Amino acid sequence: QVQLVESGGGLVQAGGSLRLSCAASGSIFEINAMRWYRQVPGKQRELVAAISTIGSTNYADSVKGRFTITRDNANTVNLQMNKLKPEDTAVYYCNADTWGPGSTDYWGQGTQVTVSS
Repeated sequence: QVQLVESGGGLVQAGGSLRLSCAASGSIFEINAMRWYRQVPGKQRELVAAISTIGSTNYADSVKGRFTITRDNANTVNLQMNKLKPEDTAVYYCNADTWGPGSTDYWGQGTQVTVSS
């Protein structure tokens, strides 16, 4: 079992920055990739950024050049968000999956990011 807890959300003006963090606990050495998703009411959850155990990253086109995902160690992933836009407003969720054929997805509770214009 893996538990994920996000922090760092809040209210910021357009053009500003926020840094989200996600701390994992429990069976952290089973964790494979870690990701950030976001969701707005009435829309599907969308992948924002992902990072593998060896540091390979990928980003949604809408955040490339503005967001950076990093992984401090086996149990912490961060999302540095710069040049924020009102359309970045969403609940941001941390996600992790585990190694092996019985891979399991884990989710945090989410943290609200609101960007005012």
